[in-house]
Amino acid sequence: MRPIIKVEGLSKQFRINPRESTSMRYETLRESLVESLRSPFKRLRKNRRPRNDRFWAIQDVSFEVMPGEVMGIIGPNGAGKSTLLKILSRIIEPTSGRAELYGRVASLLEVGTGFHPDLSGRENVYLNGAVLGMKHREIDERFDEIIAFAGVEKFIDTPVKHYSSGMYVRLAFAVGAHLNPEILIVDEVLAVGDAAFQKKCLGKIDDVTRSGRTVLFVTHGLAMITRLCEHAILLTDGRVTKMGPAAEVVAYYNEM
Repeated sequence: MRPIIKVEGLSKQFRINPRESTSMRYETLRESLVESLRSPFKRLRKNRRPRNDRFWAIQDVSFEVMPGEVMGIIGPNGAGKSTLLKILSRIIEPTSGRAELYGRVASLLEVGTGFHPDLSGRENVYLNGAVLGMKHREIDERFDEIIAFAGVEKFIDTPVKHYSSGMYVRLAFAVGAHLNPEILIVDEVLAVGDAAFQKKCLGKIDDVTRSGRTVLFVTHGLAMITRLCEHAILLTDGRVTKMGPAAEVVAYYNEM
């Protein structure tokens, strides 16, 4: 059986505080005032020694995930977890390396990812389903279940820009979990919901994995990792520090 996700030597470099072009024109009074306040600090920076304004968010990350596996990704803040998932979700491009994903991917990386704020909840469900490559009929068959799971029946025809963060994440998770992607990528979105909804989501992830779909799961809740995941990856400073059975990786992280 071949991996459904294959990552080889993946690296991503970002630039810190890119300088604005000196030819930029400031068209508002507010921008002019802000620029005038910045000027003394710019002169101080010019007198300092030059610094490296680039950093590697992740470096040389490699791993494989088999079909139907739940892989946890853990690590401290700034370790590169979200950068990795954004590359796998095709939101950003890597600087080097490659990532191969075989199948439809649904990503829940932050509240409202993939939603258009001016469209209603109903319209966003169909839009997200279409992005996943689903037919209108397939979305129709699951629509009532999605809305019931999210608990937003009363507001389903309201533009989502008027939703609370909790409503956003409930609907986003419901869409991703019910529209049958082969790969579901989840990054800390469960932290937004209340305890009852988190429990509901964990039960749904159990259902998703039992149906043979693959889940990449990022969270600071280590108990969730040991409960849901077979294997885990520990990222530290953008590199893979430990990879293996979830319980072993979590224990290693707790001892660091």
